[in-house]
Amino acid sequence: MNTLDIQALRLRLLHTARPVLDGVDLSVGVRETVALVGESGSGKSLTSRSVLGLLPPGAAAQGTVRVVGDDVLDMTPGQLRVLRTSTAAMIFQDPRAAINPMRRVGDFLTESLRRNARMKKDAAETRAVRMLEAVGLTADALRKYPGQLSGGMLQRVMIAAALMGEPALILADEPTTALDVTTQAEVVALLGEVRESFGTGLLFVTHDLGLAAAISDRVYVMYAGRIVETGPAEELFARPRHPYTAALLDSTPRLDAPQGRLAAIEGRPPSLREELTGCPFAARCLYSTDLCTRQAPALLPSADRPDRRVSCHHGDLVADQVAGSAGRG
Repeated sequence: MNTLDIQALRLRLLHTARPVLDGVDLSVGVRETVALVGESGSGKSLTSRSVLGLLPPGAAAQGTVRVVGDDVLDMTPGQLRVLRTSTAAMIFQDPRAAINPMRRVGDFLTESLRRNARMKKDAAETRAVRMLEAVGLTADALRKYPGQLSGGMLQRVMIAAALMGEPALILADEPTTALDVTTQAEVVALLGEVRESFGTGLLFVTHDLGLAAAISDRVYVMYAGRIVETGPAEELFARPRHPYTAALLDSTPRLDAPQGRLAAIEGRPPSLREELTGCPFAARCLYSTDLCTRQAPALLPSADRPDRRVSCHHGDLVADQVAGSAGRG
């Protein structure tokens, strides 16, 4: 059984002409790290929040979102509370915005277990110390206020908080955005260690392809609320089959070409106020044809790699041209 299984997830919000999430299929296995990548507004954070049932007011969801076999979309408020305090946990972007600056770290870490799991104070503090040590902090951090800790230390506290309920699944939503580059690398390495030590599944949401490549086993690429490509991380980044994935990689700075000019993706993602009739990326795509504007491509396995899926009418052409460009480079 996978830790997370999302199937055919469609999510509609008020005052939109089309679903903000449209037929999303995604899975995370035990001890597996899966990256969900894409531009801002692509639907990545909504996907991760749907796993905890944290949907916007007026949202209408269809499909299934199973965490360790249980469908989140069918859960009662009481079941959702159990899910969020023990089965799954979220690490948010900005640790300073997620923690009360007027309360000590120890109170923040132990409150959920004491209130929801009825754990005694001594037992909760013992677990908090164990989790702090697991993320490279000492017991002294329990007595400190958030303002006394650096951004990197606070994010370690947030990882410890996520581990307090011993979850099967951790959702990391852009967890390194507010950190400097060195601290980003430390946090990414720490998340990998946590996954192995605690046996959790990890969904890593990011717009940073470098971080995704460093931490993930598999990658899902999202555009306009749809999964457009997925596959093993190393293979997908080496030979993308979707034009959007290729464009994202082209716009990423490279150490082996420091003087090169970064390629920008022309145009903008489609508006939620407009219906889509074909491929959502067609208006920005270098490979677009009449077929692309008329018919949305299905997300299908590649003929030569069943573990690779792509939603593109011209996926083989894209892969061949990317491979050719790499060979000439």
